[in-house]
Amino acid sequence: MALELADIQGNILRGYGFPRAAYLFFEVADTASGRAFLRGLTITPATFWERKPKTTTNVALTFAGLRALGLAEDVLGRLPEAFRQPVRERARALLGDTGPSAPETWVEGLGTHRSHILVTIAGSSKEDTGSFESVVAALLETAKVHGLELVHRQNAEALEKRREHFGWADGLGQPAVEGAGESRAGQGIPDEDGISWRDLKAGEFILGEKDEDEQTVLEPLLCNGTYMVYRKLYQDVAQFRRALYAEGARYASNVQPEPPLDGDQLYELMAAKVVGRWRDGVAIELAPHRAESGLGGQAEEDPDNDFRYFDDDNAGLRCPLGAHIRRTNPRDALGWHGELSKSHRIIRRGMPYGKPLPPKVYEEDVKEDRGLIFICLNADIARQFEVVQALWCSDGNAFGLGDDRDYLLGDNTGSGKMTIQGDPPHFAQAQPEVVLTRGCEYLLVPGISALQKLIAK
Repeated sequence: MALELADIQGNILRGYGFPRAAYLFFEVADTASGRAFLRGLTITPATFWERKPKTTTNVALTFAGLRALGLAEDVLGRLPEAFRQPVRERARALLGDTGPSAPETWVEGLGTHRSHILVTIAGSSKEDTGSFESVVAALLETAKVHGLELVHRQNAEALEKRREHFGWADGLGQPAVEGAGESRAGQGIPDEDGISWRDLKAGEFILGEKDEDEQTVLEPLLCNGTYMVYRKLYQDVAQFRRALYAEGARYASNVQPEPPLDGDQLYELMAAKVVGRWRDGVAIELAPHRAESGLGGQAEEDPDNDFRYFDDDNAGLRCPLGAHIRRTNPRDALGWHGELSKSHRIIRRGMPYGKPLPPKVYEEDVKEDRGLIFICLNADIARQFEVVQALWCSDGNAFGLGDDRDYLLGDNTGSGKMTIQGDPPHFAQAQPEVVLTRGCEYLLVPGISALQKLIAK
């Protein structure tokens, strides 16, 4: 099956791997000016590159943005409820964005009726800042000429050694999409033979294609597009490190690993247990006893992802049942050869923002604003992203864990623990919320021809 790559925006199927990005949210003054601005953009498609460009440009639109651009009300009414409902209401009700993550705490411009268009500029070289900055500056000037107002700008930059602020290699284990190009074992859906894997149907991520239930979205506006979830997530790195280091000491006193491990080794072991990967990206399912320290080096370039849970580790003795990667992609852990999880996969993009906290610093006098710009892409926000966030990460029932929440998210309302299976089991103390939401948007990433029709005179 061949996808229309020239009509699909590149950031859906292509992980650019660029070290810099600017996320620019604009408010449209009126329909004509908004359309004129978009007509002047050159969108980067998903076609394969002969030569890597210096910058890329991609566009996404909120529901309010589609209305501001003059989309007919009958078409707007046919769009999914999750996309039509104000994102602040949905985040509070379904995503756990309450208390210190409540919409009232979000940065200015995000999750409001003024946020219409997101333009993402990515740059391919940290050294070539001139090209990147000049493209961003030119875009901002063009927007100003057309009367658009910049309501929010977020800069992001990759950290050294391909890590995020908590220290893990990020962006591993993306789903393999049928027709998108090369795929690898462990990235798609496990076949019943217990050995091989198949790619996910393209309709899970590209609207207009068949999904895993053989269904196709036929709305012309949506053809070759997808939906985006954009979340600005603050990370309290010092608090996270303190909690994990203390948990390593409690684990040693309870389980008494052999041979004995020092504090740094226990930190690395606990890090692997709560996430399901060692911090350099190696899956603990494949390397359960890799407890050496010094895993803060360069991330693994191409770690092995060819593993399953149900037959090989159903009890969670290697990778705990509540580990982050097991929650977000259960593979076959829920049984039925992955049939219960195949319709809930997401493509993850995004990049860290803010200055990194130096290694082994556990206190911070003045907390810097640092974290992750989390972006996911999926054909159905409610069925895919919201299931992962609300049912798998924030509720342990699907995994037989009761009220246990994902350790990375922190826990002020759940069971107050994470269960690490073993003999004896260890009940890690849940940490306070160390990942706080600072903004959220649901957007449509339209196909290029659909966008051209929308903005035509």
